[in-house]
Amino acid sequence: MKVIIRSDKAGVFYGTLESKESTVAGVEVALTNCRRIWYWEGAATLSQLAVEGTKSPKQCKITIEVPSMTIMNVVEIIPCTEEAIASLDSVPVWKA
Repeated sequence: MKVIIRSDKAGVFYGTLESKESTVAGVEVALTNCRRIWYWEGAATLSQLAVEGTKSPKQCKITIEVPSMTIMNVVEIIPCTEEAIASLDSVPVWKA
């Protein structure tokens, strides 16, 4: 399942949810095919981004895809719709 997650300190990520575990330190999530969402436009909130995607894909800053990543202290997991997945997958890779 493709999701957008928000962590306490590491930021916002988009990828495929592989596992979720509650630990003493908080919720830990493993994602595959993961991209960090550094900045987005074309959606007012992460909820809208997960449901509708972005109306401004060229204005978004979403990083290169990482094969797998574990994110600690996750405070929000939002499932993405097919519409949002198509939109987010169309965002060009932002890199130096």
